[in-house]
Amino acid sequence: MSDSLSPPWWKGASIYQIYPRSFADSNGDGIGDLGGVLHQLDYLEQLGVEALWLSPIFRSPMADAGYDISDYRDIDPLFGSLADIDRLIEESHARGMRLLLDFVPNHTSDQHPWFIESRSSRDNPKRDWYIWSDRPNNWRAALNAGSAWTLDERTGQYYLHLFLPQQPDLNWRNPEVVAAMQDVLRFWLDRGVDGFRIDVAHCTGKDDTFADEPRCITQPLSDFNDQPYSHEVLRGLRRVVDQYPGERVLIGEVNIRSTRQVLQYYGRGDELHMSFNFLPLDISWEAEGFRRCIEEVETLYAPADAWPTWVLSNHDNRRHRTRYHGSLANARAAAMLLMTLRGTPFIYQGEELGLEDAHITPETRVDPGGRDGCRAPIPWLATPPHGWDGAATWLPFPPDAGTLAAERQQHDPLSTFSLYRHLVAARRASPALRLGDWRELPAPPSVLAYRRQHVDDQRAICINFADTAQVCPLDGQWLIELASDGHGEATPYDGRLAPRQALLLRPKDV
Repeated sequence: MSDSLSPPWWKGASIYQIYPRSFADSNGDGIGDLGGVLHQLDYLEQLGVEALWLSPIFRSPMADAGYDISDYRDIDPLFGSLADIDRLIEESHARGMRLLLDFVPNHTSDQHPWFIESRSSRDNPKRDWYIWSDRPNNWRAALNAGSAWTLDERTGQYYLHLFLPQQPDLNWRNPEVVAAMQDVLRFWLDRGVDGFRIDVAHCTGKDDTFADEPRCITQPLSDFNDQPYSHEVLRGLRRVVDQYPGERVLIGEVNIRSTRQVLQYYGRGDELHMSFNFLPLDISWEAEGFRRCIEEVETLYAPADAWPTWVLSNHDNRRHRTRYHGSLANARAAAMLLMTLRGTPFIYQGEELGLEDAHITPETRVDPGGRDGCRAPIPWLATPPHGWDGAATWLPFPPDAGTLAAERQQHDPLSTFSLYRHLVAARRASPALRLGDWRELPAPPSVLAYRRQHVDDQRAICINFADTAQVCPLDGQWLIELASDGHGEATPYDGRLAPRQALLLRPKDV
């Protein structure tokens, strides 16, 4: 429920994703934890973000880095305790930041008591809490796991898992499962959590005919699963969240590379509040690709009154600086894009430092899906071990860890951290950037230019994707409020863009 007629907080917020095992370590075991997050709250407050989203921290055997949960209502000792998360909620709120948790509804760990009971016998009361079959179909699992069915030799049936065999899928058509999982949400909402990012929100509904799927010859089912029953699941979760005050929010990972299909998961304002738009993760750094992506989102979302999201990096994909061939100039220009589009931006930890993926060897690889590079530890101090005292870190540090360390960037006015901090502040201060509409402006092919406007407040943004200077005149007189390279700020805009430069402009008379 909304507390006022003003737009909900999440529309104007900048949200920061924390991958806890790689954020900060408080006990010297080489793995990040909640104590480390608590220790760095001042850093996050300085950055200015309004909300934090934590990747899974629940009890888990860690077959998939915590996405295989054995107890939804407790914290894994690797990360801390319930007392630690309670304190983190309290301390975040004291600094004006909301706290979001990951909710994993599609599957549990095979070590969860529910599944241990379910597989104990065919007539166990929890047998139908999971999906069992005498005959597997051709569905394929993600994470290079092969068939989505694994034979349980004790009972002679196969159980379904869209991911690893250690992650059996729940049967959301069972009302007892629905009730139990909705109670999980209540458990955390009662502790003060401000919302959830819902893992693979499109996967809970399955084709109940279990027909073979031709696309599974080459793709895992989770890449395109899109069944009507998933919407019923989400409507039920939304009803739970809407019973709580404070504009609690549901953000979905609908990892289908179709804007039109993803839009359906907003429902009629009764499913997700927001769903991630992953198309930018597939776009190289060139103007036309982003132009098409933004126009598609605007064309579909605005008439549906659906609020977009924007993300350039996360824990499952290569960092955008790495995708942009290591160019820090491109990554800084991308920050301007991320923070000025219409919608809610998500900053993945380390983006604000300009980090690249770590170099992972067969000896240092941990993740079965090969996603270790983007999950490397954050370098806090310039001198090794970069603020991670004690045991060696669970993954190697990213390149240039000393040069890009947080302590070197926090007080450098030209650092990538300072750029992000100023962009977050500019967005917070401008109704146009938070809530305004989006309109593309005439520009050369290698430049993306657009205007944001809300009532009398307006901003213009010009992003040069080229390695050469470009001319992009705009109607009216403008001042450079922020520049991705730090050059020319607080001076009049003369219509020229330096190579790989992005500018945030405000009207000269403001």
